[in-house]
Amino acid sequence: MRKVIVNEFMSFDGVAQAPGGAEEDPSGGFEHGGWHMRYFDESSQKWVVESLTEAGAFLLGRRTYEISPVYSPNAPAEEEVIAKPLNTLPKHVASRTLTEPLEWQNSTVLQGDVAEAVRALKEAEGADVHVIGSTQLVQTLIEHDLVDEYRVMIDPVCLGGGKRIFPDDGALRPLRLVSGEVTTTGAILATYTPAEA
Repeated sequence: MRKVIVNEFMSFDGVAQAPGGAEEDPSGGFEHGGWHMRYFDESSQKWVVESLTEAGAFLLGRRTYEISPVYSPNAPAEEEVIAKPLNTLPKHVASRTLTEPLEWQNSTVLQGDVAEAVRALKEAEGADVHVIGSTQLVQTLIEHDLVDEYRVMIDPVCLGGGKRIFPDDGALRPLRLVSGEVTTTGAILATYTPAEA
C-alpha cells in the first residue's frame, strides 16, 4: 500500500499559508506572503528535491494547483530537477469546481468523496503519493486518518495568524519523530509519523 506523505513549509507557530510569495494566497488578509524563502539553504533545497523525485504521484488542493507553476517542457536547467517530476508524474487535484481536461499535463480531478478517492490512491500500485501545500485538503486527510508521514520545514518565525494544516478540533494526535536536521538558517527539517495515542 502506498503512503500519503504531506510536505509543508511551516512557521514556528504552525502557519503554512503563502510561503512562496505575497501574491500566493492573501486570503483572510494575510500580509506575510513569501515569509519562507529567506530560510532556504543548500540542505533544505536538497531535502525538497529528494522528496519531489521520490514521489510516485502528487495530491493537490485546488488553490495549490492553480498557483503552482505550469512548467514548460523547456524549463531552465536550474529548474529541471523540480520541473521533471512535477510535469511527468500524475497530479490528482481535489476540487469541487475544476473540470477536466486540466491545463497542467498528467493532471486529473479526484472524483466523488475526497477521503474515498485518496483511500483508492493509497491502494493503487506505485510509489508514494506526496501532498504539497494544500492546507484545506491536508486538514481533510488528517481528519480521516489518511496521512502516513509529515515532512515539515519549520522556520524560526512566528506569523501571528494564517492557514494551518492541523484542524482546530480538539483531537489528540500524537506524532513520532523519524528524523530531524537543523539548517544553517535555523530552520528544522523534520519527518514525523502518526503514533499510538
